[in-house]
Amino acid sequence: MNMDSILCDELLQEIFRRLPPSSAAAVSLVCKRWLHLLRSSTTSLSICLIEPPFIPLFSSFLSFHPFLSTVSVTITPTVDSSDQLLNSVASSCPNLRHLRFLNGPVSTLSLFSLSVSCPNLVSLAVTLFRPLSFLWVPPFGCLKELSIYPAGNSGEFDYGDFYGSCELNLESLLLTGIKSGDKGVGFLWRNCKKVTTLKLISCEEVGDQGSFLGFLQCLEGLQELELRTCRTIADGVLLKLAENCDMLNSLLVYDGGSKEGLFHFLTQSKCGNLQNLDLRLPLDLDNNHLTAAAENLGSLRSLRLQSCCLVTGEGLKILGNAMADGLEELALINCDVVERESGLLTTLGQDLKRLRKLDLSFNDMLLDKELISMLVSCNNLNELKVRGCKKLTNLSMVSLTKCCKKLQSVDVMYCCGIEAHGVELFVLNSPKLRLLQVEENKVSDVARTWASNKFIEVVP
Repeated sequence: MNMDSILCDELLQEIFRRLPPSSAAAVSLVCKRWLHLLRSSTTSLSICLIEPPFIPLFSSFLSFHPFLSTVSVTITPTVDSSDQLLNSVASSCPNLRHLRFLNGPVSTLSLFSLSVSCPNLVSLAVTLFRPLSFLWVPPFGCLKELSIYPAGNSGEFDYGDFYGSCELNLESLLLTGIKSGDKGVGFLWRNCKKVTTLKLISCEEVGDQGSFLGFLQCLEGLQELELRTCRTIADGVLLKLAENCDMLNSLLVYDGGSKEGLFHFLTQSKCGNLQNLDLRLPLDLDNNHLTAAAENLGSLRSLRLQSCCLVTGEGLKILGNAMADGLEELALINCDVVERESGLLTTLGQDLKRLRKLDLSFNDMLLDKELISMLVSCNNLNELKVRGCKKLTNLSMVSLTKCCKKLQSVDVMYCCGIEAHGVELFVLNSPKLRLLQVEENKVSDVARTWASNKFIEVVP
C-alpha cells in the first residue's frame, strides 16, 4: 500500500491549501488525482496573460476550479473583448466574492450580467467607459468594496442627472481620474452613506458641480482617506475634511496639498481620533507643520513622512517629545534630515520608546553609528525597514541581534554594505523573526536551512 492511497481527499486538499503558490506546478504533475484535488482546493487565482485568450479555452480553464472565490485577471495589452472575458468569468465562477478585472473598459450590460451570475460578490475592481454610469451597482447587494478606473468613451447617453436614490452597502470606494464632467459620480456620493474608506487617485475634481454637496455628506462618516496625486482638489478636500469629519482615524496625502492647506488641516482639524498620518512628497512641509501636529494630534499612533526636504531635526524632536507616550510607528523615508543632522535618531529613539515599527528606507547616507544609537533605545521594535540604505554594514545586523530581540519582520534589500555573513548571524540569533527581505545571493546555505526549520520566510 503506497502513501497516496492512505491519504484521503480531504487531508490532501488541506495540505495543498497550505502550500505556497510556487508548488502548484509540481503538485499538478504527480498524478490525475492530485491535479483534480489541487484544482478543487484552489480558492484564489491570479491570471496574467501577454495576449488575449481564446474565450472557450479560458472558460474551460476556469471551470476546472469550481470553488474559486477570488480572481484577478490581467492582460498586458488592452483588449476589445473585455465584455466576453468578463462574461466568461461570471459564468464559470458562481462562488466569486472578490474580482479584479482591469483589462479594458466593460459595458453596463456585462456588469448587470455579473450581478446575476455572482450575487455574493463583495469586492470589485473594474475599468469603465465614459460617460460614467453606476446604474449597475445597486443589484450587487453584497458589494462592500468598489474600485473604478475610467478609460475611453462609449458614446452612450449620459444619465448623470437622471439617477434616482438607492442606498448602497459600499464601505470602501476607490476612484481614479475623476473629472469635472463626470456627472455619474454624484450618484455614488449621494447614496454611499456607509462608506468609511475613500481613496482618490489622480482626480481633477469630485464630479460635476451638482456632485459636490453629496461629496461633503460622504466625508462626514469617513474613517480612512487617501489622496494620491490629486493636486487640484487636495486643499479643498482637506479644508472640508477639517470642518466636517470628526471620525477620521487615517489620512494619506501623496503629492498634493499646499503649505497653507496642510497647515490649516493640522491646526483646525476636528479629527480628534486621527491615529495614522502619512505624508508623501509634501514639498512644502516644514517644522511649523510638525509643531502643529504635535500640539493638535495627540492621538496619533503612526506617522509616515517621505521626501520632506524642508523639515529639520528641531521639528522632529518637538514631535517626538510630544508623542513619546503614544507613537508606535515612525517612517522617515528618503528624508535627508536623517543623514544631515547627527544625533537626531539618538534623540528620537530615547523619546519614542513605544515604537513597534520603524522605516528609514532610502536614506542613502545613513551610517551604522546613527542607526545603532537609535536601536539601543528601541527594545520593543517588531518591524524594521532600512531598504536602500547603502552605507549600512554588518555592524548594524550585529546590533539588531543584541538590541531588538522582538523583531519579526526586517527589510534590508539593496543595502550594499550588508553581506551574507551579517545576514546569517542575524537569522541565527533572532528568535522572533518570521520575515526577512534580502537579496537571494546574501542568504547562505546555513541561513536558508535555519530559516526553513524555524518557519522564517525569506523574500528576495
